[in-house]
Amino acid sequence: MLGAQMPILSASHWLVTGAATLGCAVAAQTGTPEGAGLALPAFSAMAVGPVQRPWREAGIPKQTLPLTRFDVVEFAGKPVLRVRSDNSYGNLVLEVARVVPGPQWVLRWSWSLQRGLQDSDLSTKKGDDSPLKVCALFDMPLTDLGLAQRTKLSIARSLSGEHLPSATLCYVWDRLLPPGSELPNAFSDRVRYIVVANGPARPGEWFNYRRTLAADFQRAFGHESAVLPPLLAIAVGADSDNTGGSSLGLVGDISLTP
Repeated sequence: MLGAQMPILSASHWLVTGAATLGCAVAAQTGTPEGAGLALPAFSAMAVGPVQRPWREAGIPKQTLPLTRFDVVEFAGKPVLRVRSDNSYGNLVLEVARVVPGPQWVLRWSWSLQRGLQDSDLSTKKGDDSPLKVCALFDMPLTDLGLAQRTKLSIARSLSGEHLPSATLCYVWDRLLPPGSELPNAFSDRVRYIVVANGPARPGEWFNYRRTLAADFQRAFGHESAVLPPLLAIAVGADSDNTGGSSLGLVGDISLTP
């Protein structure tokens, strides 16, 4: 996390520009509130090379460190997303049309960590890096936040000219913390982590995940919001700017469906 360059909010708050501004949000499929979920563009349907829109790379304003690199590569005969960090920060973001996920909607993805980070420790600022993360960015009403948090976010939105997320939930691979750990980002509690994998890299091994987004949001932010707010974006990322390390991961298709 590029906290040193962000005196107001941590870098995670710069993950996404307002969908209305960019005009490239993915719309929810029609149906009941449980509906058919969201149709997220699949990496497996892309040609090898740069990631196709509406996915887009995002850093922070005036970022001086390199961006984490994202591209589509073939692995075991199938296109997957490759995520490479090298003393870098960055995210691959997919804006959505402010849809409120149903209570049973499940976020599904798979990933494989080919090279991990040597010195990461999400419980500290100096170690606040992760080699793989999948995040959901929410538009929690400012009225649900305390006065200090409302003020900080309002200032950040004004300075950036962007509708920055007020609550970000990230599923992460951490070197130390056991799976199931939940903790705030070391720079800003507007970002919460849930550890789903830990330990060193396991090249060639793939891990599949199914997470009920509403339940995990309540676990992380339920003390602030009794209801699930609209979803702004889904993001994939890796960062190694605090530890100066490098990592390599592969990510399969991501879906959000009942």
